[in-house]
Order: sequence, then structure tokens, then C-alpha cells
Amino acid sequence: MNIDIRKSIHNNFTNTNEQELRDSIESSIMENDEITLPGLGVFFEIVWKKSNQTVKDELLHYLVQEFSK
Repeated sequence: MNIDIRKSIHNNFTNTNEQELRDSIESSIMENDEITLPGLGVFFEIVWKKSNQTVKDELLHYLVQEFSK
């Protein structure tokens, strides 16, 4: 079975408003469920692709801080 996670996530969130998207992201994080990680990864990929270098540097800074604890 071949599943296109990116396409599935995109289809699931088409026409979603900001509050619905925020609620979905926050509940996914709060549930701490492994099954939501691919979807959050798709969101991160979208943010990364649409970000300028300053935002990418800031994201990397947050990640490096987290992983150097």
C-alpha cells in the first residue's frame, strides 16, 4: 500500500482556518502520540519551504538549543 502523507495532510486541512489549524497542532502536541508526528513533519516542511533565511536561522537556533541540553 502506497500512502502519500503530504497529499493526505494537504487534503485533510484544505479550507481550514487559523484557529482550527492551531487547535489541531496544539492537540497533536499535547496528546504526545507518535501517530501525529508525520503530520507535524509535513507542517514543518511547509513552513521551512515558505520561510526566508532569517526564519530558517531562527528555527535552527531553537532546534539547536533544544538538542544541546
